[in-house]
Amino acid sequence: MTDVTTRHRRIALALTLSCAATALLPGCDVLPGGDDKTTVTVWLMRGSATDAFVERFTDGFEKQHDDIDLDIRVHPWTGIGPKVQKALKRDDGPDVIEVGNTQVAQYVDGGGLEDLTLESARDLGMDDWLPGLAEPGRYRGAQYGVPWYAANRVVLYNKDLFAQAGIEQPPKTREQWLAATQRLNTGGNQGIYLAGQDWYTLAGFIWDEGGDLAKEKDSVWKGALDSPAALRGMEFYQRLQELGNGPKDADEEHPPQAGVFAKGHVAQMIAVPGTVRAIEAKNPRLKGKIGYFPVPGKTARKPGAVFTGGSDLVVREGTKDRKAAVEVVRALAGDTWQKDLARTMNYVPNKTTLAPAVSGNPAVAAMAAGAARGRATPASPRWALVEADNPIKAYMTKVLTGGDPAAEAKAASRRITETLDDHGR
Repeated sequence: MTDVTTRHRRIALALTLSCAATALLPGCDVLPGGDDKTTVTVWLMRGSATDAFVERFTDGFEKQHDDIDLDIRVHPWTGIGPKVQKALKRDDGPDVIEVGNTQVAQYVDGGGLEDLTLESARDLGMDDWLPGLAEPGRYRGAQYGVPWYAANRVVLYNKDLFAQAGIEQPPKTREQWLAATQRLNTGGNQGIYLAGQDWYTLAGFIWDEGGDLAKEKDSVWKGALDSPAALRGMEFYQRLQELGNGPKDADEEHPPQAGVFAKGHVAQMIAVPGTVRAIEAKNPRLKGKIGYFPVPGKTARKPGAVFTGGSDLVVREGTKDRKAAVEVVRALAGDTWQKDLARTMNYVPNKTTLAPAVSGNPAVAAMAAGAARGRATPASPRWALVEADNPIKAYMTKVLTGGDPAAEAKAASRRITETLDDHGR
């Protein structure tokens, strides 16, 4: 709960006690605006906004909406799923909740979110929303999640190693990227550090080719790694991964790739820009020597597709004042506070039209370029079960160590289909 909210409650309590003590005085039977005010309870996640942003937003919103009080509470991401599920079932639960963009489907499936399709189309500018936030917020044709902010992977590169290789400009196409990486992969340096099980990066290559991890037809989800498009994405991943010494049987956290890059002999890696802080902490000599560019696409006209992480805002079904709750969502997702949040937190704003707001920050600008082509994991409420025992990782390792791509993709797709099948629930 913010200091601002606490202050408002103390003022209200003081007025109440004062009127109780002087009940016979005229005017003390009704607090000014007391019966007309609605309190909207908002759950935000720790790390999504600073305390200063929350205070600025609370003050600004309440000045413009004198009939609404905000009660903003901050929760840790760890263990938030069960808390939200319980809160959605309570009549006194929060009115507005920040959720991970890929979590919306599971909350809708369990029952408990308001359909915001009308407001999204009429008032919230959904035509300009980032696809990686908007698509997972949509379930069976209705919009439940309103995009709030995004973050995604870019290519981090060692400027000194690029200069030594005579590469003056970051590549803009896949073929340019492969050629540059091959030049960089020499003399004891790795052209790129790409772990064999970095499946989020693989997903981007698959989407670029027109494929998917899984597809839905007639409300039935099936794994799709064995499609020709998905296989082309895996083939490109394999070509790129060979231009470095990343492990074929581990993901990017085993070992943490920031530590590998910090040694100074890796020219590139794919990560969110915030990883640079960990790199510089391990090797201060790299400070100021790391650049950013969007993951290259198949042509120079647009960057490659990337997995978009971030948050959506949802409204609890049955909230006591739907109109007031939607007003809070409208403000948080509106242009003014989007620009403020993006600049405060180095996030990508929720609309492609707001990208100029972060153009002065090279890292966020690179993210914003990629986010315009962003996607999210399949919007099945059971997708989390796929990630829990991820067959995509095992598939990647088998292909990178000599397995037949088509056969391994078919086996992995079968496992995804079995996991997404909800008939056994």
